Amino acid sequence: MPPAAGSEDATGLLRKALGELLAGREDPEGFFGTCVSLLGQEETRAQFFSLIRPLTTLNTSLHSTLTSIYLQYFSVDENDELEIAMALSLLEVKGQQQATASTESRPASPKGRQSQSTGHPRSVSQHGGTSYAQVAAGEKKSLNRESPQTGTRGEFRPPQTSGDTLLQKDVKGAFTTSQNPCDSTVSLVSASAHNTAREAEPVVDRDSDRGESEKLKRPKNRRQRRKGRGQHVVGLSRSPSAPPPVLLWFRRDLRLCDNPALTGSLELGVPVIPVFIWCPSEEEGSGVTVAVGGASKYWLHQALSCLCSSLENIGSHLVFLKADKDAQGDGSSLWTLRGLVKATGAKTVLASALYEPWLKERDDAVVSALRRDGVECRMVHSYCLRDPYSVSTEGVGLRGIGSVSHFMSCCQQNPSSGLGVPLDPPVSLPTPSHWPQGVPLEMLGLARMPRRKDGTVIDWAANIRSSWDFSEEGAHARLEAFLHDGVYRYEKESGRADLPNTSCLSPYLHFGQLSPRWLLWDAKGARCRSPKFQRKLAWRDLAYWQLTLFPDLPWESLRPPYKALRWSKERGHLKAWQHGRTGYPLVDAAMRQLWLSGWMNNYMRHVVASFLIAYLHLPWQEGYRWFQDTLVDADVAIDAMMWQNGGMCGLDHWNFVMHPVDAAMTCDPNGSYVRKWCPELAELPDELIHKPWQCPSSILRRAGVAFGQNYPERIVTDLEMRRSQSLQDVALVRREFKEFVDKRTGCDLVPLPPRLVSEALGLWESNGDVVNTGKQFLLPVITRMEFKHQSDDPDADAASNPYNSVLRGYVSRKRDETIAFLNERDFTASVMHEGAQRKERSESDYRRMEGIPQPPAPRGRARRTPAAKDRFSIVPGGVVTSRR
Repeated sequence: MPPAAGSEDATGLLRKALGELLAGREDPEGFFGTCVSLLGQEETRAQFFSLIRPLTTLNTSLHSTLTSIYLQYFSVDENDELEIAMALSLLEVKGQQQATASTESRPASPKGRQSQSTGHPRSVSQHGGTSYAQVAAGEKKSLNRESPQTGTRGEFRPPQTSGDTLLQKDVKGAFTTSQNPCDSTVSLVSASAHNTAREAEPVVDRDSDRGESEKLKRPKNRRQRRKGRGQHVVGLSRSPSAPPPVLLWFRRDLRLCDNPALTGSLELGVPVIPVFIWCPSEEEGSGVTVAVGGASKYWLHQALSCLCSSLENIGSHLVFLKADKDAQGDGSSLWTLRGLVKATGAKTVLASALYEPWLKERDDAVVSALRRDGVECRMVHSYCLRDPYSVSTEGVGLRGIGSVSHFMSCCQQNPSSGLGVPLDPPVSLPTPSHWPQGVPLEMLGLARMPRRKDGTVIDWAANIRSSWDFSEEGAHARLEAFLHDGVYRYEKESGRADLPNTSCLSPYLHFGQLSPRWLLWDAKGARCRSPKFQRKLAWRDLAYWQLTLFPDLPWESLRPPYKALRWSKERGHLKAWQHGRTGYPLVDAAMRQLWLSGWMNNYMRHVVASFLIAYLHLPWQEGYRWFQDTLVDADVAIDAMMWQNGGMCGLDHWNFVMHPVDAAMTCDPNGSYVRKWCPELAELPDELIHKPWQCPSSILRRAGVAFGQNYPERIVTDLEMRRSQSLQDVALVRREFKEFVDKRTGCDLVPLPPRLVSEALGLWESNGDVVNTGKQFLLPVITRMEFKHQSDDPDADAASNPYNSVLRGYVSRKRDETIAFLNERDFTASVMHEGAQRKERSESDYRRMEGIPQPPAPRGRARRTPAAKDRFSIVPGGVVTSRR
């Protein structure tokens, strides 16, 4: 078919059609029909991929869909082309007959009636509104001929959308825009086009005798995208002559929604083999990391089972493999992948990147080895909002390092390419002709339960199993429930232990069942305006950034002097803390919740950590290891950073210590949380449930509480003395190691890692290499004010320290001063009121004695001053009327 117009005119029209496609006013089938109409078959075959090349960065989903349509149209033989031509001629005759009948029955047709999605009259053929690509696809489907696709669908690129400014606005730099020369108009068009493409209904093959094509249905509900809408079936049919498959290596990206590695494997246009390799020896770092404890391994088992079911629903399944190293060193992930490559003939391996230093080192070795073997291996970034290895302090400096504000400033100063908008799940996966042999999920030993001597199983995870939905759908259900309710109380009441004001999404984020990008976009769609909630994702990225700088973060204190602290060796106190038997109801309730459900909110983690460190004088490493073993969301980076900060050894210092009783008055004022997890205290009154040792014996008897029998005695009684001892220990080690204390500011000095030294000296290489200067550089870091003051008088108690950081619930020192001011104003107002009443009584007595008539009763009502916002500014009405 010759071109319908000159090359310049056709190019201009096709550019307009491409813009209509990006804007959502044209569908892919119509656009392909426009290309065939304007260019002809031969020119379309030669120029189509160069025409749609901009979509590889603007909208990878549309690019994949158009590629599929192109391959379906041009992958037929001569017989198919002849049959399609005959079908087209029949359609043309039928269309002319219908047009004649329509002309006879109607005198005129309405003007401007064109194709369904674009305003161009040639974007769809004149045969009943059906495009050439649709007819070709329909005829090919009716002939039931399968033709293997050859070649690839272009080079795989991680999906990115330029101009993505979501996190720059909402997280203030935790993830910023790419440095793209395109203007804001182009960026907005690309983002909206991608959203439109994601929300559109799938385009199906339509019969050739259908009339005008139907309009695409766009669901108004943003949640419907999870149901697989807006996706075309991308991939190959099962055929022995299919090209080599791609190995999709699942690790901590156990989801179908917004999985760039999964989308990248589809774009290659070859069969996909999802695999999961379990190698427990590789998960652990060189020190004591406890990267996979019992609770997290159980969650991993359940999450893998759910992922396998999800893959089966789209025509695929997950291959499980176990890679335990033997005496010869075999059994690693690399060894297992090489075996898979040999068995399947795969030429590509795709996986989501991991950022723990020991895992990144493992992945780098795998990538290098496979590339030497001729296998392309790519690690796709998606686990964090920002790649922690790309965050630099250049242009920001090192002052305030360790705080989330400093980290966000670094992200703003050094923006990297944006992640773009979330990706929808596929509705189908192309499968290979032969599957590699794996092992059952139970063979991985992730959910193995201990047995008693009599052979019965100890099901310690029964409560965890009943408390959580381990599926990807469960993650989205929790997110939706939180965005509909809890997020509006999160800013001020996320610390409440008795109310569901937190999202409970941390285990889903850790195992990749919910991507941080999807979470942030959903929060944006729900008009979430809670900076505190959005900053949690920045805290998460900060933890991984610190772990990349300090690989020994889980077991080695960052501040050298604090390694010499005199920690307690009382194992009985540690056991009591671990099992919720300390005698302090709030601490016990939190630790029992952790043991039974594998989770507690962030405020309660601060409470139990402060109790372990400040009041029991036990090392922070013990708390970190227990959390890693019992939390279902056990995350090495986050737990290590927070326990280091709580243990006074991290880059940042907690400027508070949770008092186990006073904090309970704020987070559990009615005792509901304690009653749920410590039922033996349920009958105690609200006023005394958090301090049962103060209850009279009669109340204890009526409540059925017997100390030492059904509820433990307090393991420590003098909390203030224990706090003072903790401060004195810190002051002693700071005096002993004066070389690690800045003389000018009194701040602690921390040795800088080589990477930060290279950045600070401008020696950071473009390829990321670290320049070793051979010198140790010390950096002043954030130090608690009470530590600086205590160093001058180490023997002083905590109560005499003007910077005492004990935080009683949420009442800070500023709020204490506010309350004192209000009390003083209340006292002043009361004195003024009493003085006015005395004056009125004196005047009344004087009038009575002198026989003077009493003045009429004041009609003025109690009113508020113009700027009144509290009850202390009420002015009594009598005072106003009697004033002269």
